[in-house]
Amino acid sequence: MKKTVIKNAKVINEGSILECDILLDGNYISKIDSSINDDYAKIIDAKGNYVLPGIIDDQVHFREPGLTHKGNIASESRAAIAGGVTTFMEQPNTNPQTTTIEKLEEKFSIAKETSYANYSFLFGGTNDNLEELKKLDKNACSGVKLFLGSSTGNMLVDDEEVIENIFRNTEMVISAHCEDETTIRNNMAIYKEKYGDNIPVEYHPIIRSNEACYLSSSRAVALAKKTGTRLHVFHVSTGKETNLFRNDIPLKEKKITAEVCVHHLWFSDEDYKNKGTLIKWNPAVKTTTDRTQLWNALLDDRIDIIATDHAPHTIEEKDNVYTKAPSGGPLVQHILPAMLEKVLDGTIAIEKMVEKMCHNPAILFQIEKRGYIKEGYFADLVIIDTANSWQVSKSNILYKCGWSPFEGNTFKSKISHTFVNGHLAYENGVISDKRNAKRLTFNR
Repeated sequence: MKKTVIKNAKVINEGSILECDILLDGNYISKIDSSINDDYAKIIDAKGNYVLPGIIDDQVHFREPGLTHKGNIASESRAAIAGGVTTFMEQPNTNPQTTTIEKLEEKFSIAKETSYANYSFLFGGTNDNLEELKKLDKNACSGVKLFLGSSTGNMLVDDEEVIENIFRNTEMVISAHCEDETTIRNNMAIYKEKYGDNIPVEYHPIIRSNEACYLSSSRAVALAKKTGTRLHVFHVSTGKETNLFRNDIPLKEKKITAEVCVHHLWFSDEDYKNKGTLIKWNPAVKTTTDRTQLWNALLDDRIDIIATDHAPHTIEEKDNVYTKAPSGGPLVQHILPAMLEKVLDGTIAIEKMVEKMCHNPAILFQIEKRGYIKEGYFADLVIIDTANSWQVSKSNILYKCGWSPFEGNTFKSKISHTFVNGHLAYENGVISDKRNAKRLTFNR
């Protein structure tokens, strides 16, 4: 690859904004300085716009193998880089499930051939694969995923002895989906008796309730404290859960961490009336009070990461009665523009946003040389134009499923350039045919 100089950048990195130039040489950031000139480099003028580290999304479902009518690694990673997401960690509830080392490596092989963004995968824990999990090298992938509540793919782990054994027998981060299955089933029985299959979607956050979330999260946190396990709670959705997490120590010292997803920060139960099953997620979008409390916890560092839980389904699948409409929605193309709206309205500082979406995932999963704009680091970079409004529409949605819960929204910021390992992968609406994605490596 030729060298590239990004000039006139406002670099957001480690809590500060630095006006400077950046030299990219091959896969890496070679130099950061007030002024860089190189006769052999391509010049890209950032025009005083923000330059961020590429977004690291620690929770996506790209549906390959087995569910590729919804999306695949190629289609969804293309959407990701158009949205400034240069690195993703994909989940194990595919078909077949990623619950053996053989199936894990098969997914890495697919990504090596087709992914536009850097990639890793989570290994799925089940009620009966502990011995396979013990064989997993701690640097092989992002970590271990446990579904402590059922969701797409039916990978529920509900044997308490098995859960404790998994907690005691891995050095890797255990990421958990926490919802209490008994509470959900009891709630579902009540509403199904009343409405049959056609339950109004407004009852989704009551069926998959605050109580269901807190019971499961609090049990997982208690077990992590008991066993000394490194636990990461995915997609926290309730205010009550935020009190389970600490903000009095640095992230590097935390044994128990938390993530919030963009849809829980953006939508509330008031949106079910207009959005219907398009915003049906597990865990459910809850009340405006919960949303406010999630924001508070994010800003005071009880919550460490912002992610998507990108989970595409076809519009035909979503357009069903409540009990048949799957939970999940596509988000990787729109997480950064949505969060930049919150920067522009003063909800969150851009430095804090970068911390939660770039620096912290790299720290938490111990990713090698990513998540920051530093000399010697991989050149995963995003240039943002914060004065270029655009509307989300069918014509510019890149997800294979062809829809977005943000359809109709006007965003004030647009991604103009995305670099993946020094390669200009996306420029003003055009995705490069060349791919330069790499498998993540870790320092563990």
